[in-house]
Amino acid sequence: MAVTIFLLLASAAVIYFSCEYFVNGVEWVGHQFGVSKNATGTVFAAFGTALPESVVTFVAVVFGHDPAQKELGIGAALGGPLVLATIAYAVVGWTFLSNKSQQKNRLLSHADSRRLVGDQKWFMAIFVFKVALGLVAFAIKPWLGGLFLLAYAVYVRYEMIAIGDAGDAADLEPLKIRSGDNEPARVWALLQTGAALVVIFISSQVFVHQLDAIGPWLGLPPQLVALLLSPIATELPEILNAVIWVRQGKQTLAFANISGAMMIQATIPSALGIMFTPWMLEPALVWAAVVTMASIVGLYHLLRKNELSAIKLSFFGLFYGLFAAGLYFIPIGSK
Repeated sequence: MAVTIFLLLASAAVIYFSCEYFVNGVEWVGHQFGVSKNATGTVFAAFGTALPESVVTFVAVVFGHDPAQKELGIGAALGGPLVLATIAYAVVGWTFLSNKSQQKNRLLSHADSRRLVGDQKWFMAIFVFKVALGLVAFAIKPWLGGLFLLAYAVYVRYEMIAIGDAGDAADLEPLKIRSGDNEPARVWALLQTGAALVVIFISSQVFVHQLDAIGPWLGLPPQLVALLLSPIATELPEILNAVIWVRQGKQTLAFANISGAMMIQATIPSALGIMFTPWMLEPALVWAAVVTMASIVGLYHLLRKNELSAIKLSFFGLFYGLFAAGLYFIPIGSK
């Protein structure tokens, strides 16, 4: 068990260190391609950190040899958005409150709030549809998976053409692997971002495996570990990215990364699950969907009224506690 705990802590440290390089690199990539800061977070950063876990989902649902393996893929499509909508947003609030140099500033500008409102609309529409599909069985359901891929493509196009500030090189920290270069070549930014992403992926897999090993030691059944702990592990890069960006006073990128990752989780893993599994949601996953929607509706309401603050955002983590408490009353793995 000592080795497991050591690997857990070591992999978490490596993920954080790699995220420092990733957020630095992806900002330069966005700048060099002339992409707005918001699109850098919602598209580039989100796609980068969500791609590895989407690959894991793809392997589970397409090449899984038994129903249990395929159900892990379905769980990922629901567990990821739950963690992002609750813990990730709460971490943004906590980090902002702990950063005394930022406490006198607004958490979000009015323009950023409006953009985030739009992201929540996109997510809620797609999320409700995918949950509804998981409650009924019909013959053509697998063919509807393509709609989710199309929805993500439309979302990306919308984000990429939206008006926004691409930022100035003078506002960026030097590229870590070319610290003496004021305007590094595009290839260096891509190299740093890609290398950091590979390390994040490998370290995240180590982190997940250690959590799986710790679960039985804590007396938790595998299904509960998969529902409660594994989603936190898979979304750890997005959470740590948010911590780094908020500490740098770049809340726009932090929020954009989370909302963009939620859109990926709502579409790509869902499309794979709908195409290659029966996509019938167990009660625990329906409960996860309900809590996720409650959190997003609350966020949407605060944003619409321009009343979102770091203190209010920090309480969104309680939704994850509500989810955990509700699992006590729900049969898990009853199929």
